[in-house]
Amino acid sequence: MSFPRHQGLREGNPVERGATYDGSGVNFAVFSANATAVDICLFDTDGKTETDRIRLPEYTDQVFHGWIPDLHPGQLYGLRVHGPYEPDAGHRFNPNKLLLDPYARGHFGSLQWDPALFGYELGHPDLDLSFDERDSAPFIPKCIISAPSRRRNKPLKTRWSDTIVYETHVKGFTQTNPLVPKRLRGTYAGLCHRSVLDYLKSLGISSIELLPIQSFVNDHYLIEKGLTNYWGYNTIGFFSPDTRYAANHADPAMEFRHMVASCHAAGLEVILDVVYNHTAEGNELGPTLSFKGLDNASYYRLVPDNLRYYINDTGTGNTFNLTNLRAIQFVADSLRYWAEDMGVDGFRFDLGTILAREKEGFDPEAGFLRVCRQDPTLAHLKLIAEPWDIGHGGYQVGKFPPSWAEWNDKFRDTVRDFWRNEARASALAPRLLGSPDLFNHSGRQAWSSVNFIAAHDGFTLKDCVSYENKHNQANGENGEDGSNDNRSCNYGAEGPTDDAAINTLRWRQCRNMLATLLLSQGTPMLLAGDEFGRTQNGNNNAYCQDNAISWLNWVIEKEGKSLQSFTQRIISLRKRFPILRRSRFLTEAYNKELEVKELTWVSASGQEMRQEEWDHAQCFGLMLDGRAQPSGIMQRGADATLLLILNSWNDVVEFTLPEAEGSAWKMLLDTNRPDDGADIEKNTFPQKAVFTVTGHSLLVFELLGT
Repeated sequence: MSFPRHQGLREGNPVERGATYDGSGVNFAVFSANATAVDICLFDTDGKTETDRIRLPEYTDQVFHGWIPDLHPGQLYGLRVHGPYEPDAGHRFNPNKLLLDPYARGHFGSLQWDPALFGYELGHPDLDLSFDERDSAPFIPKCIISAPSRRRNKPLKTRWSDTIVYETHVKGFTQTNPLVPKRLRGTYAGLCHRSVLDYLKSLGISSIELLPIQSFVNDHYLIEKGLTNYWGYNTIGFFSPDTRYAANHADPAMEFRHMVASCHAAGLEVILDVVYNHTAEGNELGPTLSFKGLDNASYYRLVPDNLRYYINDTGTGNTFNLTNLRAIQFVADSLRYWAEDMGVDGFRFDLGTILAREKEGFDPEAGFLRVCRQDPTLAHLKLIAEPWDIGHGGYQVGKFPPSWAEWNDKFRDTVRDFWRNEARASALAPRLLGSPDLFNHSGRQAWSSVNFIAAHDGFTLKDCVSYENKHNQANGENGEDGSNDNRSCNYGAEGPTDDAAINTLRWRQCRNMLATLLLSQGTPMLLAGDEFGRTQNGNNNAYCQDNAISWLNWVIEKEGKSLQSFTQRIISLRKRFPILRRSRFLTEAYNKELEVKELTWVSASGQEMRQEEWDHAQCFGLMLDGRAQPSGIMQRGADATLLLILNSWNDVVEFTLPEAEGSAWKMLLDTNRPDDGADIEKNTFPQKAVFTVTGHSLLVFELLGT
């Protein structure tokens, strides 16, 4: 091995982390508070041969740095970091292990599992206290020096009140789509194919939320079982779009930028599901791939009185240390990169409670959350927390600070329970209003509640009405994985059935839950494929199924096409009537100054609900007065007044349409009449008319003559 570049080596600067090309060379800057030296290892074009090794000459403010001449974009490299190997003190430096640069914009090659990837000797009686001297370079991807980005997409900044999120997977959404060319299926380029964008626009959603696309590791235990990490919640490259989703493996970043730009041109936002709560390096017995070998004690939360071990609030073996300033800086830099260089519109933070954990536990004023709120870029993006983790005090729905939205699992559970007759009006009422009991504080608005019926984790909507038990045998864990709390009902048969009555009820229940989701206050999130009844055959934890179980099946049956049209109809109503998507929380209080009562709960008698009816009512109405004050300015609104009737009872209910300041009620929607479309609006009914509400159905009326 020769080292010809040492003569031109300069000090460089510590400010620009990672590898920064300036036209004639590359500045490297690597943070480590506890290392003694950092080497830059250069590789040939196939990544197999190390051609040069240069030690960074300077150390400033805990950053090793140097400028190396005659390096250009496309050059492959890795890091070797020197320092103490003292697991009991929290240090796991091992220069025999080639490390990925956390700031690398791209990776070349894929991880090949081998004992050399571990900092200790596998099988040694001292476990991780032993020291492994094998070189891991042949088995780990190489980092790629990238050219400065010339294309900067700007976020669309769609208003929260106009937002409808659509959660999907880059590969799974197009893998079997016949309208996408085969070579593009399952890729970033496939996701922005004109046929895909046309479909999403026709559906009416505003924002695509993608499951993790940052470079991630395929778990060894899954490979041994012939499975794969399909969801991608095992990140190792937080600046690098994963190559497996690129049609052009030579430049995934360029392809990703083009995807975002194409989505923006179609008026669609792109939100990334990101995993900053842990990394792919596991616990003390996991591999040394990047952070563990760079500065284990800084990047990870360790057990205070036994630094050999990791705090595991994530259930993955380690927890990223977002009480450390440099770790916070790293995450903020990564987020800004995806926003400023790639143009994404927001982020959904997996196990978001981790981000706000200080030494004493969850803190809504935690350092990372404060950084996001004051950052000139991040503060203007959509920031969505999954507000729980598995640690003590991990469930924090409604506790995040202003400017954040949160997944609201209470909405999911209550809506599912209501429609299967396990919850009553008293439980559902606050969920229809944006869950003010959880979110109406500190100036937060109704959009803070991200409502959903189904997500990637759990039953799909169709499976929720087809299965009472999970069927996860394909995951190879003896059916022990996945939640047992599904809040589902099969209505008489487990799985597919030829029983026409059961199938009719199942499809109507799908419509009921979709309508509840899309007509409630808050921000709705729709799981991809639920609009046409996608199934995973009862698998409620398909994280390892990169196959037909997870991929969307675009051969849609007749009932699925009907549901698809019905979903479009509901979304169009949400857009048409602003009273359904107010940012301001609606209340039952009578506004004397405006002479308006913003909402009224109505019983089947047509009268306002009495207190004694709440705990047993299975059929009730919600009247939203379009004159309700839309903002802090004391003036009436000019929206239409709507009446929603929800009947979870299994039989018809004679419902008296209430009196209001108007002439008659026009029907807008009936989940028992899915194929009427806009023609349903030809039906009008006088006030105080008695309407026969079908069992298990939802209706919407508009007040005329206001």
